[in-house]
Amino acid sequence: MKRTLLMTIILLSAGICGAQQLPKDAKTASDSIMITIFLKHQQDKNLKTIQEIQEKNKFLEMFPPKEARVVSWYVMMGIGQVVTVKIPAKDLRALNLTIENGAWGAYTTEFYPTYDFVPVWQNALKSKK
Repeated sequence: MKRTLLMTIILLSAGICGAQQLPKDAKTASDSIMITIFLKHQQDKNLKTIQEIQEKNKFLEMFPPKEARVVSWYVMMGIGQVVTVKIPAKDLRALNLTIENGAWGAYTTEFYPTYDFVPVWQNALKSKK
């Protein structure tokens, strides 16, 4: 069910994006990608235990990798943390390794390719006026 809902959202978003043209001033770097990472709290651990695991794994010392730029980092109550980073495509492995080495044990992780929808949305609003 969860996968079906996610796929539906992705397909609907793709349809909306396909129907809209990107604004001419929208700049995208062809060599970088954005990734959203869900760091889901493991419900059998309290915050102190999660922080101890992070410290033992040196998570905050290695994440984000130097190649990445943090676009946003939110705490989602009841879920965990949601981090979006922009990273050169060639450095995707470095990002994966920082999560595997630093976050595992404290969090369950999920990764999603991400893009900035704001320019598309703004262009759609302008075209309706």
